Amino acid sequence: MTDYEKMYFQLAAKVADAVDILLKAQEQGEMEFMDGEPSLIKVIAFKGENGDSE
Repeated sequence: MTDYEKMYFQLAAKVADAVDILLKAQEQGEMEFMDGEPSLIKVIAFKGENGDSE
């Protein structure tokens, strides 16, 4: 039988790791901006269901 509880906690741990990575990247970007040394920023446009940019 599949151990859904174990799978859930593994997923939750990976999601927490991803959130930590994103928060650290945000903090680094904010610090670079405040120091006057902005890093290269790339804007990505996503297309909506009808093909328009959102």
